[in-house]
Amino acid sequence: MGTVHARSLDPLPMQGPELGIQADDIEAIEIEPEPKQEVLENRDVVVQQVHIDGLGRTKEDFLTYEIAEVFRAKNLIDVMQKSHEARKRLLRLGIFRKVEVVIDTSRGEDALPNGLDVTFEVTELKRLTASYNTMVGNNEGSMVLVMKSPNVFGRAEKLTFQFSYGTKETSYSLCFFKPQPGHFERNVSVNMYKVTGQFPWSSLRETDRGVSTELSFPLWKTSQTLKWEGVWRELGCLGNTASFNIREESGHSLKSSLSHAMVIDTRNSSILPSSGGLLKIHQELAGYTGGDASFLKEDFEIQLNKSLFWDSVLSASLWGGLLLPIDDKPTSIADRFYLGGPTSIRGFSMYSMGPQSHGDYLGGEAYWAGGLHLYTPLPFRPGRGGFGDLFRTHFFLNAGNLCNLNYGEGPQAHLKKLAECIRWSYGLGIVLRLGNIARLELNYCIPVGVQSGDRIRDGFQFGAGIRFL
Repeated sequence: MGTVHARSLDPLPMQGPELGIQADDIEAIEIEPEPKQEVLENRDVVVQQVHIDGLGRTKEDFLTYEIAEVFRAKNLIDVMQKSHEARKRLLRLGIFRKVEVVIDTSRGEDALPNGLDVTFEVTELKRLTASYNTMVGNNEGSMVLVMKSPNVFGRAEKLTFQFSYGTKETSYSLCFFKPQPGHFERNVSVNMYKVTGQFPWSSLRETDRGVSTELSFPLWKTSQTLKWEGVWRELGCLGNTASFNIREESGHSLKSSLSHAMVIDTRNSSILPSSGGLLKIHQELAGYTGGDASFLKEDFEIQLNKSLFWDSVLSASLWGGLLLPIDDKPTSIADRFYLGGPTSIRGFSMYSMGPQSHGDYLGGEAYWAGGLHLYTPLPFRPGRGGFGDLFRTHFFLNAGNLCNLNYGEGPQAHLKKLAECIRWSYGLGIVLRLGNIARLELNYCIPVGVQSGDRIRDGFQFGAGIRFL
């Protein structure tokens, strides 16, 4: 019997936990059966050996968990499928530049008539890699330099240094990442960072120097993250025209907090989904592990998407959050919520609604925001599968409110205050999807529910980012 070769169309991306892996199709299968022999696809087979060729610093016992399913295959098609799945798992580790699979009949004294050997031919990444790219944040662009040392100790550990220089923010970070053998979704990371940001809507400059530890793991259909963070914060004024409230907030503080995040994401795309839903819940508790800040912070995000006729999509989103001070300590401007702008309630300037002092926006301790969108193809769509598929027209309706609460009044008074003075807007625009990384919007906005002190941007408004209401 001849040799069976299974190779995928293209190598999969290898960038650790931040990128999802998409299934490749198998390009070609060459089978050279000997004359008068039963076709192998119709016979039971036994995978006798699995080899991994090309290993250097990688520990072979660590990879055993990723290829274990290959031994459970029952026929040739099953062997090919499970081998291809194992290939994807190996690439997902972010330690190999290339992985190829060769399936052959077993040879040697112990070879069975229906025995197969599977060989993974791997090429390891270099000990140090570097990349330079641009990144789009929420209405901000950045130049990013990334240096990685993959597979530091031979078990898919990764050390990453990142420098980012943006229009409003400059940051340095050093992160160590380690997955659990056989369960890549379960991992631990330690991060040290320094971030300097400018917030012109508040005439505020903030520098954070901190360290954090995260534990991520799946639970049922959810993704869970537990985190501890300690950060030294330095707040200052952007200029001499900053209000007294901003000057009063200036200075040094230390925050130590514990947080938990849960995510359920069934969307078919994180940028322009046409089906599925998203649920994010985040809690943060500061003060009980030291530091000057003392509060309990809760916020959530819900999104539902439904495909309609003529390739149109109806999307609904709801955000909300609450910041509760503890021990009568006032909350910091750095911890409060902000609302408004092209990525949330369109038709308003960036984060320019709610409590303010002499034109400087101070944020709020409670907020909610909702959005309803109808996405449709371009009227002059040039054809499916072309460049026109990256564009969508959309009609939107946004509403929300941001305020401070008197926590001695009770829940009913809080709900009543959040329901008062609602800001809302509507309009239409064009959306451009930049791969599965970010999106751009050019909208014509009509703000209607405008309150005293809000800054509006009626007419055309441009937005760029990864998270939109």
